[in-house]
Amino acid sequence: MKGGQALRGTSGFTGAQIVVLFLALAIFIAIPIITHPLPPVSDYVNHLARMHVIATIGSDANIARFYEIDWDVIPNLMMDLVVPVLARAMNIYLAGQIFIIASFVLIAAGTLALNRALIGRWSMLPLISFPLLYNYVFLVGLANYIFGIGLAVWALAVWVWLRGRVWPLRIIASGIFVVLLFFCHFAALGAYGVGLLAYESFLLLRGRRMPTVPAILQFTAGGLPFLLAAALLAVSPTMNLASAIEWDSHGKMDGLAFVIEVYSDVIAFALAGLVVAAAVWAARHRLLQIHPYAWFLLAVGGAVYLALPRVIFATYMADQRVPLALAFMLIACVDADLRRREVRRGFLALLLITLGIRVTEVSYFWSDLSVATGEFRTSVRRIRPGAKVFVSYADRTAGEDVKDLGLVHAACIAMIERSALVTTAFTVVGKQVMHVRPAYRAMVDTEDGTPPSTAQLLVAADHPDMPGIPEFWKNWTQFDYLYVLFTEDEAPNPDPRRLTLIYDGDRFQLYRINRAANAPADATLAPSEKSR
Repeated sequence: MKGGQALRGTSGFTGAQIVVLFLALAIFIAIPIITHPLPPVSDYVNHLARMHVIATIGSDANIARFYEIDWDVIPNLMMDLVVPVLARAMNIYLAGQIFIIASFVLIAAGTLALNRALIGRWSMLPLISFPLLYNYVFLVGLANYIFGIGLAVWALAVWVWLRGRVWPLRIIASGIFVVLLFFCHFAALGAYGVGLLAYESFLLLRGRRMPTVPAILQFTAGGLPFLLAAALLAVSPTMNLASAIEWDSHGKMDGLAFVIEVYSDVIAFALAGLVVAAAVWAARHRLLQIHPYAWFLLAVGGAVYLALPRVIFATYMADQRVPLALAFMLIACVDADLRRREVRRGFLALLLITLGIRVTEVSYFWSDLSVATGEFRTSVRRIRPGAKVFVSYADRTAGEDVKDLGLVHAACIAMIERSALVTTAFTVVGKQVMHVRPAYRAMVDTEDGTPPSTAQLLVAADHPDMPGIPEFWKNWTQFDYLYVLFTEDEAPNPDPRRLTLIYDGDRFQLYRINRAANAPADATLAPSEKSR
């Protein structure tokens, strides 16, 4: 590959064939989303509940009683700007599905466009990115970041395409993307920054005959649009979270695995092994070429990944998000000679097999997990409209398993379907525009913490003056309902005096809180328990 450009005329597919296959794959990858109106994805339902509040706060008295929307310059707004608008013409679940599918299409199309900008022609190879659209980062429910990955890859594609053209146009286009990415997610903006720095480093060091000063000016010009992000951040309430930083050297390998992992580690690594084996075979037969930009991307991205903290601006998984965005950029750096019929057929077989297995895996597990989601929605119907709902864990260490992610924020369904106040709704100032009204602020978690265990709630109720108990834990007896998540089968009522079981589901229970219960805390204990 001379000068970073692949040989032309090696695609083996026409532009029309690539478009048709892209559309077919996009429909296929969307099947699990289409067939599951509420995917069992962790943070997603919490975000969707906020979308519902934004869309209905002007017409729902109960929602307006509990919540308020404070629009501000926050790097986490894309979903908030798009989905409530869609919800004016459809139900909130369908609006969320459209947003997810649009995110997938944006990423896949951006990877295709970046590959085109790098190698100089359209190629079928970037379609291998489709199976990666389902990954652990997606399962965590980082909706704005996933959408932002697509914009970041597109931004890089436009920058590469405009690099040899009139420079003001390139700076203006990049500035527009920087602003859009800022409002998607700060991590998505960072991914674009990494990709751009790597590309400009590649151009600076690849040996062009350009005087040193103009070359350095060209290099530094790439950073000018990011001054817009700095200005936006300076006036953003998110700056108040700047001190919320935590480093954790453990989990870096997990971040790499998150790119390919969904539910089954065996399937993930088998698919990865299949793709690697195909790549090795293609390389041995001199059918595979890698744009030299890829090595700069690996170097810059790797250094940034190792240096990033786990938590930044109170946002968890700050470092572990990076590999996913880099993976799509790296795929765009690969070129292959697909002129031979058997090679084309082999590539199509590899693409369809990997995508088919991934979609089947997700559909299988979602069909199983959606049973619990359906049960949860049924339990929500037992809650009266406009109620206050407290969320706790039977086991505070639960919720980390990938199969439990759909249950973590399921209580937020009550916000959508019963206009309820829910303690776990995302309402952090500087991270979300939805906040709890002052009258109820002391009753909810405003820091995205882990819900208390039922044992901790009993202590908070019986000994409210004990040091170290969060204020909102002490107020749980003033709520109408209590969800206990991650329970065992037929788990006993943790406090029969205060709680009445009204729904016993798969790994959760819903209790009505008896606020009139004023008996002493130990009145319901057996003599043997009182002596402990």
